[in-house]
Amino acid sequence: MLPVVQVDSIAGNTQKLDGGAMFGNAPLAVWRKWCPPDAHNRIALACRAMLVREDSGRTVLLETGIGAFFEPAMRERFGVVEDRHVLLDSLAAVGVTPADVDVIVLSHMHFDHAGGMLLPYREGAAPELAFPNAHVVVGHRAWARALQPHARDRASFIPALQPLLEATDRLEIVEGDRSTVLGDGYSFHYSDGHTPGLLLTRVETPRGPVTFMGDLVPGAPWVHLPITMGYDRFPELLIDEKQALLDRIRADDGWAFFTHDEHVAAAKIAVDSKGRYSATEPQQQVHWS
Repeated sequence: MLPVVQVDSIAGNTQKLDGGAMFGNAPLAVWRKWCPPDAHNRIALACRAMLVREDSGRTVLLETGIGAFFEPAMRERFGVVEDRHVLLDSLAAVGVTPADVDVIVLSHMHFDHAGGMLLPYREGAAPELAFPNAHVVVGHRAWARALQPHARDRASFIPALQPLLEATDRLEIVEGDRSTVLGDGYSFHYSDGHTPGLLLTRVETPRGPVTFMGDLVPGAPWVHLPITMGYDRFPELLIDEKQALLDRIRADDGWAFFTHDEHVAAAKIAVDSKGRYSATEPQQQVHWS
């Protein structure tokens, strides 16, 4: 029997980032049709989490978004729209408190995926974890990257977060395709094109397998194979990794779950007669049981 009884898409804080950076070498005339930019050439991005509630009563959260840990000047710099921790409000709306979350899975430690681990910024206050009881699962190479970042992505990490997580004694750093903490019903796929050891979680649900795509495929437009981000380390490698995972999702008749797409939380994957990949059956929200 599958342990998962309910899956929900949970809105976190939103961002506005430069569209050219988000679409790499794709020309403006192409990507503006998918994501119309504002006057500053920025596009709207979600930071969406996936909430899994099991029949045992355990609650699992895939990612935490960017949260509200930035001081005001940095919040403005990185285009974070709201000054409150939207994820906590969204969890409360479905009856989940921070203390109720048992496990959090982080695909990697970049601040727009792990910043929601922290309470909102308070002037003069030290950073503090927002989820007091949660075990945290993260990949070995993603964790190592956070401890020793490259000059290219050093600004994408939160130096205070790793020591806080280590001090909880509830941190599991995984290397294989399974987690001791998560157990049956969850498995991992790895990607290196965006960041070393990006951990993509596959969850068995009553609607079929759902894969949290992280920054390998941040939203529906990026399903198209040639489309990558300027933030990606190795675009050609990422395209190969993307195709392999999308093919697996198709073979399993599964779903892709998108964290950064403003309008699409999840979709099926299709390939047309010319070999062009696309997102089909788009779900604006997920509330599956």
